[in-house]
Amino acid sequence: MPRAVLFNKPYGVICQFSPSPGKQTLKDFVPITGIYPAGRLDTDSEGLLILTDDGALQNTISHPAKKWPKAYWVQVENIPDDAALMRLRSGVDLGDFVSAPATVNLIAEPAGLWERSPPIRVRQRIPTSWLEIEISEGKNRQVRRMTAAAGFPTLRLIRHRIGHWALAGLGAGQYRLVPAEEMKLW
Repeated sequence: MPRAVLFNKPYGVICQFSPSPGKQTLKDFVPITGIYPAGRLDTDSEGLLILTDDGALQNTISHPAKKWPKAYWVQVENIPDDAALMRLRSGVDLGDFVSAPATVNLIAEPAGLWERSPPIRVRQRIPTSWLEIEISEGKNRQVRRMTAAAGFPTLRLIRHRIGHWALAGLGAGQYRLVPAEEMKLW
């Protein structure tokens, strides 16, 4: 039976099991051998990472052609107006590609959010706001590039859902094994 693990990757952790001098890696948090990340999160991003020993699942989650939805909570500088939200929703020209349409909503700060270490930078005269962005592409640094292109730089990025799997109360650095009955859903 294939195995999968849902892991809430903290800020600063590298998405690999092999050691990296001076950096924390997945091995520092998940003591399970024979599993590998299905997709990645940048070192400065947080949130849901699926680890598995099933190559087919790994390919399904990470391959852009499969279009698995990935949802993020994104703290940005300033407060986007309706025009900025519409621009993010319709696709943003990022130079090397135009992002596919996305689901984008202005939200309140997510409930139960853990403190980030180190905290984000704070500018006294510039407000921040939270967006929920769902994409199905997942190209390199795509969400950060989209918000920056729309004039709202990302301060904090947390992936909270991949397909039907969500963080579901996992604190930063915590993981849980996916039960066999959930594995049948993918």
